[in-house]
Amino acid sequence: MAQNLIGESPAFLAVLDKVSRLAPIDRPVLVIGERGTGKELIAQRLHYLSKRWDQPLVSLNCSTLSEGLIDSELFGHESGAFTGAKGRHQGRFERAENGTLFLDELATTPLSVQEKLLRVIEYGQYERVGGAKALEADVRLVCATNEDLPKLAEQGKFRPDLLDRLAFDVIHLPPLRHRPEDIPLLAEFFAIKMCRELGLPFFVGFTEQAWQSMADYPWPGNIRELKNVVERAVYQQGVNEQPIESLIFNPFEGQFGALPSMRTEHSETPSEQEPLSSQPPAEEAFTFPLDFKTWQDGQNIKLINEALKQAQYNQRGAAKLLSLSYDQLRGLVRKYKLV
Repeated sequence: MAQNLIGESPAFLAVLDKVSRLAPIDRPVLVIGERGTGKELIAQRLHYLSKRWDQPLVSLNCSTLSEGLIDSELFGHESGAFTGAKGRHQGRFERAENGTLFLDELATTPLSVQEKLLRVIEYGQYERVGGAKALEADVRLVCATNEDLPKLAEQGKFRPDLLDRLAFDVIHLPPLRHRPEDIPLLAEFFAIKMCRELGLPFFVGFTEQAWQSMADYPWPGNIRELKNVVERAVYQQGVNEQPIESLIFNPFEGQFGALPSMRTEHSETPSEQEPLSSQPPAEEAFTFPLDFKTWQDGQNIKLINEALKQAQYNQRGAAKLLSLSYDQLRGLVRKYKLV
């Protein structure tokens, strides 16, 4: 578990410090973060650093179940409670007794279920669906979401009293773009792990261009997306001993581009991006005498860098934007040592 919590950025280390202080305190914890930031790993760390470490850790993604099913899955049901209920079913609370229950995507739970969760937190009691007997619950609750719960509470979509009880303390996970120092550590970890899975003798590393493209990319899918991009690159590189240069951020962009419904602000094909301006640049002041060749090289470097940026550092895409062949662009990249 702990090996996947990798990082040395101040933002990440602050989170780990907060988790370590919160773990021994037997109170509900709310974890807030974008998709792919590692909310479940934080829940695991909270559990294994707590006094409940040797008891069950049970998880449930609330967004995967309908209202009727989530009620039954959380609290269990009695035989005959509804059509198809042929026997008693143990809910997640019952399975997590004396341990920790992690509820992901909490914002998707219906208000009726939120009311029952509040009762468990306040009184330590719940009832199975179709049952009349109150059952005791000794469970620590860790909940996670990527939604703005206070705003949902204002809109009447989330119970304010439940929010108050859950927010004993809130752990905010920083998105990957706010912890750039951790990208190389995570990328190398995922790459080496993928090499072992593929039976490759060693990890060949990334080129400077690949590192730069990772640093410049906004990572909307955060660590999960970084893992996919790195594993894909290692798999496609295979046994080639050259460092990895090409990274595919959007695998849906095939030979013919992405389908219109799949394109996002980060997944445009080079031919469909806003083209580089063909108009002359705004007039700039010159100081003469000047070294014309040095000035011209500087302009070329600026233009190539801008094309690479627009093409998400895909050199074939950048070559199209500049109306150059791939080999011509590669020659210029080597000439100006842009790799």
